Amino acid sequence: MTDASIQHQYATGASRAGIENALIAAGKDLHRLVPADLAPLEDFHTMGRLATSHLVGLTGLTPRTRVLDAGSGIGGTARYIADRCGCRVTTVDATEDYCGTARRLNHLVGLDDRISVHHGDVTALPFAGAAFGVVFTQHLHMNVADKSRLYREARRVLVGGGLLALWEITAGAPGELGYPLPCADHPRHSHLVTADALRGVIQDAGFAVQTWNDLTDQASATMHAMLASPPGALGLHAFVPNFTEKARNLSLALSDGRLRAIQGIARAGGS
Repeated sequence: MTDASIQHQYATGASRAGIENALIAAGKDLHRLVPADLAPLEDFHTMGRLATSHLVGLTGLTPRTRVLDAGSGIGGTARYIADRCGCRVTTVDATEDYCGTARRLNHLVGLDDRISVHHGDVTALPFAGAAFGVVFTQHLHMNVADKSRLYREARRVLVGGGLLALWEITAGAPGELGYPLPCADHPRHSHLVTADALRGVIQDAGFAVQTWNDLTDQASATMHAMLASPPGALGLHAFVPNFTEKARNLSLALSDGRLRAIQGIARAGGS
């Protein structure tokens, strides 16, 4: 996606208001929030908090690990890491609306001293080389046409031996996808590639893939369960337009294999 198309896909200008209104409707006091209060609505990716916690668990984070969350959205992964692991986390996202919402939510749960939010381009990161020990990307590659630049930048900002931790939806079996999807309202806004192609680009960028798990069946089951449950006050529908339709299209494509869900850990080359 270009910056303009990313803004069109994700920016509503109302994510902060939608989330705050949903929290109030759920009986939450905005001035007494704790990080766990945001869990039902802050993980904008398949399998939500379950996927985040599993991926984080594969990285061996310590409070001293310097973490970058690239394509951070409203900051759910960063808050989870800062709260659970005690890390200082840097985030970058192309959507100003999401960055502003992330800053507000970080403040409301008392984590703004551990999280630094940046509005920027994941293919031209505004950070020095070897600045981080782990880079997280979740449901990012489908929005980025130049995947080579994306992963070369991730490699540049990682120390030698640092980790790229990813959770991505990839293209699967042939077949037209139903739109809108969470990642794209129209095919021209989607840059999905197959899992094998994605792995190849990551390796070419200077990474050695250590873990590569196809979790499509688990992702599909989770999506089905979510769609079968009555919607609560808190959920991604609080700030994602047409979320139920997007989730249904994603669920159908995961079920029949047109889309795959991939969890991976790759180590940056060098000492």
